[in-house]
Amino acid sequence: MEFGVQFFPDVKPEQRSGAEYFRDALTLTEEAEKLGFTHIRIVEHYFHHYGGYSPNPMIFLAAAAQRTRDARLVTGAILPVFNHPLKLAGEIGMLDAISGGRLDIGFARAFLPQEFRRFGRSPDESVARFREGIEQVELLLSRENVTHRGRFHTIENTTSLPRPTQRPRPKFYVAALNTPDSFAFAGERGYSVMAIPLGGAAMRPLLGAYRNARKAAGHPGEGEVMLAFHMFCNADGERARAFASPLIDEYLRSLVEAACDWLDGETSRDYPGYDRVIEKLRQ
Repeated sequence: MEFGVQFFPDVKPEQRSGAEYFRDALTLTEEAEKLGFTHIRIVEHYFHHYGGYSPNPMIFLAAAAQRTRDARLVTGAILPVFNHPLKLAGEIGMLDAISGGRLDIGFARAFLPQEFRRFGRSPDESVARFREGIEQVELLLSRENVTHRGRFHTIENTTSLPRPTQRPRPKFYVAALNTPDSFAFAGERGYSVMAIPLGGAAMRPLLGAYRNARKAAGHPGEGEVMLAFHMFCNADGERARAFASPLIDEYLRSLVEAACDWLDGETSRDYPGYDRVIEKLRQ
């Protein structure tokens, strides 16, 4: 078992500037590696204080690469639905080179209706765009002279540069929250999985779906699972709870606010039950 640090900014400009937030985040990155944490991870979100300070995790991880020596650098996670695969593949190759081959790539579907709306994307295309995007990025990183005609993007005889430092490519993770099909997809493709036990999600059956699909597809081992939890440590449990609980509550409030469209009648076949997940978090 290994432990890492995830940065998920839930800060408003009137609370802290971007310069202040990232100055402290990079200082904490250095300290985390000194204390033995094995990876540094950061999100991709937009337009809201729930994650919006990190619209491009690659930029932060490039800075973190210069402040660390051994820690893995993890996108947790990038969103293919809002990014062209040619651009993603090039940025991944560049960051893998800058970091000396320490990059791990997490992909997620996105789940905030306001992000889809502002980018002009339909949530009902989420799964299709996600899977096509991962497939095309994987082809671009693993092969040269790639041609692939997808539903959303077409690639013609293209070699992405720079080539990955890690061969054939950096490790891929699929971020999954509450949908068994997302866990099964990660297993079928032989990817690792990022799981977030929020909103009452029962991890055992979801991870079972991942491992069963992985085994059925002929991939060796049980796969690798990265779980994200809020954590604050203190020798005095009461003091720890008193300090951390308001911060966790504020994070959850910002999440519910960012995702409130699911509570206001937004529906999508690609996001069944998300209204119930957000309602549980609101409670």
